[in-house]
Amino acid sequence: MAKKGDMLYAWTNDAEIKKKAELGGAVTALWKFALESKAVDAVLVITKGTDLYDAQPVLITDPKELAKTAGSLHCGTLLLPKLVKKYMDGAENMKIGVTVKGCDAMAFYELAKRKQINLDNVVMIGVNCGGSVSPVLARRMITEKYGVDPDKVHKEEIDKGQFIIEYEGGHKGISVDELEEAGYGRRSNCRRCKMKIPRQADLACGNWGVIGEKAGKATFVEVCSEKGANLVSGAVKNGILATEAANPKGLEIRGKVEGAMLKLGDKWRKHDFEALGEGKDRLKKIMTETSRCIKCYSCISACPICYCVDCTTKNPAYVKPGELPPNFMFHLIRFAHIADSCVNCGQCQELCPAEIPNALFMHAQQVELEKMFGHTPGVDMELPILAYAEEQVERKRLHNTGSDMIYLNVFNPMSQH
Repeated sequence: MAKKGDMLYAWTNDAEIKKKAELGGAVTALWKFALESKAVDAVLVITKGTDLYDAQPVLITDPKELAKTAGSLHCGTLLLPKLVKKYMDGAENMKIGVTVKGCDAMAFYELAKRKQINLDNVVMIGVNCGGSVSPVLARRMITEKYGVDPDKVHKEEIDKGQFIIEYEGGHKGISVDELEEAGYGRRSNCRRCKMKIPRQADLACGNWGVIGEKAGKATFVEVCSEKGANLVSGAVKNGILATEAANPKGLEIRGKVEGAMLKLGDKWRKHDFEALGEGKDRLKKIMTETSRCIKCYSCISACPICYCVDCTTKNPAYVKPGELPPNFMFHLIRFAHIADSCVNCGQCQELCPAEIPNALFMHAQQVELEKMFGHTPGVDMELPILAYAEEQVERKRLHNTGSDMIYLNVFNPMSQH
């Protein structure tokens, strides 16, 4: 029986999954068992759309359809928790399994803190993530750096510090460092990320630390919760999954890989944040960049922290309607509402048609607030200070009192207004 804290090598015994899956197909096998055993009602995963640059979310209820979702898509830059909130009622009445990377897991926690997602009904299998590559940049990178037609590429992977492509006629790898120095490679938020192994999930899976005869044929599985332990135990008992204790040397290697990735995250934070400057210089840069804003609301609709029913950015008292670019107050409202809880998922930047580096601005502020208050978003269920104000309660009080001091006496519920 698996238990919380176990470190395992796992692989599937399912012949169909084994044909299509990577690293032994453990994750796909676990989801198949979860569906067949009714541990979940559906599984939300990513599958290849038109090509490998087109990642699409798909909700699967038929275990037979899972094999088509096997494998990784490093050019998929989606964030899944907001979809669960928006289209699945926050998993309030439905048990959902989700494959998550670090920022997905963090976003699930932040939405759960705000009572937008019911984590009791969510099973998360986390996957190690070294970062993702924006689809448009990936195509340009493959054309210009690899000298290959991106439409000829049928597989890509990030392994041993290289971005590797397989295409008609061969394969080629270039170091991620070289690519990023040339302005290609991973998204900037991924470079700054320090959530490489999402242990907030029920299971944390990947290829880091799988060595010896199991290398490339098994998945490293860290059991992070009782929920995860039960899933592994059930799948083994069912016969769809096989496991063995992880090689001690593999554990050491996994730790070194994670440590190296965290150091790389620190390096990029220093690089990006220092380039922003400080104080008035930073403010000036942010104001200049955001002056391209067309107020399309993509940043707000995709952000996992934004959940307000009545968005203050649409209040004419703060942001004048029909004015483009909007007054800087539009961005100040976003910073004030989100910067303490930003999970650096990059969606606000990925989807911005004006190519404003929104994620950089938000993340830089979040890190400063983390230094001041010691709160790290997305790692546990601890609330940030301002989240103690219950939105609907505060809006009702504002309506009744006319006060615009939304956080007035939040910590004194006996106060009379």
